[in-house]
Amino acid sequence: MTTHQWKHKDLCALADHTPDELITILDTAKAFKGVGERNLKKVPALRGKTLVNFFIEPSTRTRISFELAAMRLSADVINISASASSLEKGETLLDTARNLEALRADLIVIRHQSAGSARFLADRLNASVINAGDGAHEHPTQGLLDAFTIREKLGYIKGVHVAIVGDILFSRVARSNIQLLTKLGAEVTLVGPSTLVPATFACLGVKLVHSIDEVLEEVDVINLLRIQYERQRKEYFPGLGEYTARFGLTKKRAERIKPECLIMHPGPMNRGIEIDSDVADGRGSVILDQVTNGLAVRMAVLYLCSGGAPFAPVTPSATDSLS
Repeated sequence: MTTHQWKHKDLCALADHTPDELITILDTAKAFKGVGERNLKKVPALRGKTLVNFFIEPSTRTRISFELAAMRLSADVINISASASSLEKGETLLDTARNLEALRADLIVIRHQSAGSARFLADRLNASVINAGDGAHEHPTQGLLDAFTIREKLGYIKGVHVAIVGDILFSRVARSNIQLLTKLGAEVTLVGPSTLVPATFACLGVKLVHSIDEVLEEVDVINLLRIQYERQRKEYFPGLGEYTARFGLTKKRAERIKPECLIMHPGPMNRGIEIDSDVADGRGSVILDQVTNGLAVRMAVLYLCSGGAPFAPVTPSATDSLS
């Protein structure tokens, strides 16, 4: 049975949490995944609670995943974008958030372009604040769903060798993955051009290499990051062709990986650049499993931050208590 108690109202950064707390989230998510496999995909765990999806940056899958997670927990959900909020009229982020709280919002899920924005609000609001991505800082639920998927497919995390490939410098996904995986005992190698994988990352307890060919045969997981055209193409590597030649997971390269190696990508994918379509849709790809598992992880995070009791690691009837 899980004995660790969850005592946090917020989830702002995985760097804030102990290994036991991170395992507690993964165990609770495992129980919630069973809800999505029922005919009636809903439990009353958050009935009467109100969640606000406050997305200042564009998002499709993360926003919808949080929205659906809250709905499956029977919460009321409101979606707000920057263009449809008083931020457009000059109101501060904090004033907007305080107004949402005054309307009795219990949980605020925020995505913002500035690192630290979630923590800024969490320290000033009574409502629970969940970070759905803050600049290049962290994307905690993405890190959790990646770890959940590795644990689900391989059965363990400690000792697993994970290569994170691509834009490390600007990636909040990479930072959350590094924090979580190293805390849980995985070996992490960062792969990319030296401009996007600077030596300063070595202090996080990871290995750095500058060619995907150096690690193909030895890793258990390859997590490919999206090439962000908006800020990389002209400055951080000469061209997309060269990037694919050195870092893309092509069909030919995929023939060299271990048979059981997992292929991951947080999406959206640039097919033919960081990953070939044959690989993205082929054996070993767990990209769509990541999306499915994201729902269970977000249900667990919303539930725990609302004061719910953690579930045990293996309790087949765990979700029955939520009915």
